[in-house]
Amino acid sequence: MDGTVLVADDDRTIRTVLTQALTRAGCKVHATSSLVTLMRWVDEGKGDLVISDVVMPDGNGLDMLPKIGEKRPGLPVIVISAQNTIMTAIQATEADAYDYLPKPFDLPDLMKRAGRALDIKRRVPTPAASHDRVEAPQDDLPLVGRTPAMQALYRLVARVMNADLPVLITGESGTGKSLIARAIHDFSDRRTRPFVTVTAGDLATPDGPQQVLARAKDGSILFDEIGDFDAAAQGVIVRLLDSFGEGAPRVMAASQQDLTERMEAGDFRQDLFYRLSGVTLAVPPLRERVDDIPLLAEHFLARTERDGGPARSLSPGAMEMIRAYSWPGNVRQLENTVRRLTVTAQAEGIGKAEVEAVLGNQPEIEPLIGSGDGEKLSASVAKHLRRYFDLHGGVLPPPGLYTRILREVEAPLIEIALDATGGNQAKCADLLGINRNTLRKKITDLDIRVTRRRKLM
Repeated sequence: MDGTVLVADDDRTIRTVLTQALTRAGCKVHATSSLVTLMRWVDEGKGDLVISDVVMPDGNGLDMLPKIGEKRPGLPVIVISAQNTIMTAIQATEADAYDYLPKPFDLPDLMKRAGRALDIKRRVPTPAASHDRVEAPQDDLPLVGRTPAMQALYRLVARVMNADLPVLITGESGTGKSLIARAIHDFSDRRTRPFVTVTAGDLATPDGPQQVLARAKDGSILFDEIGDFDAAAQGVIVRLLDSFGEGAPRVMAASQQDLTERMEAGDFRQDLFYRLSGVTLAVPPLRERVDDIPLLAEHFLARTERDGGPARSLSPGAMEMIRAYSWPGNVRQLENTVRRLTVTAQAEGIGKAEVEAVLGNQPEIEPLIGSGDGEKLSASVAKHLRRYFDLHGGVLPPPGLYTRILREVEAPLIEIALDATGGNQAKCADLLGINRNTLRKKITDLDIRVTRRRKLM
């Protein structure tokens, strides 16, 4: 690695770590805690790469990016920030940052990105390529996360928001699929135009499709839970998309169902799938981004207080219990739980016992296979489901129950079938009566370990 790197961060430890790592890699480094100093170096023509924090004592690093681009076109800037929200990634992209990384960052990853920035000659931006700064919507979307999965999602959203491509957003119920779609619209060039969410019912009448187009104009259309649309509605959408001309709305779709599996089963049109999946964004479930749970919980506490609710905080024990829970209802369930805690807590500090009491009424789905002698599987399932509903105390469980129940049954069924066939996936698929590719996908999705051995049956 060769070149001069300008580092701007008010954290002395970060400046020291980056200076040492970049120097060992062969770079010359100038480090500062001041944006004024950074801009003076830029004015003097110093530096082949800038690595800058966002929140600095004397200003905002994102506000400096247009000035750096104006004074030194083509000088790459890597933004690092502890503000782990989708807005930071989008604003960094809008300001023509070379790259964006959340704090705490992975040093080897940052070094690789720095090396690429020094090696690759960037396109010089033109005045026409610049964008007005996008302001955060007033409802403050809870798209918060520092985990690699969420940061990768944020960067992809930032890249596709102005691309003229359809977007398919997949993920479990409660993960925030509709929020992602709304963010793509609200931060895009179409943000001043309509955003229309379409259900199957909106297309059921003869003039339904034209009414949808009239409402959407040249804005954005979201087909919500497209996997639930029947064959007739799917056909209407295909004809609608084929009728688009100039000035057509942008198309997005969201689905918690696996559309590939539905196509294999003959329940989803292949031509519609390929029309919708120009770019696919997979929103991870909360259990796969555990490190984001405390961040989200604090976010919901702060938002509740801002909306006029009582000020509350979570004790370390309470936070650990929240972090350890599997959240089958994902972010929506977490938000509802935090709101309930702010109302039911007796004092400002929310303790472990209070969290336990609330989560006890929102249980995880227990294993469904009963152990009673002679008990039928259906009776065992019914018993566990009745207990599951009863423990909610008259409140409905989180949405998406059907999918969660199927997952609970599928995992042991596939594990036992694999065990019975000695790990032979072809025989197991035949035994289950499903496509072999479907079996492979389920093994991956359910994280089932396959061991080949001599079969028992």
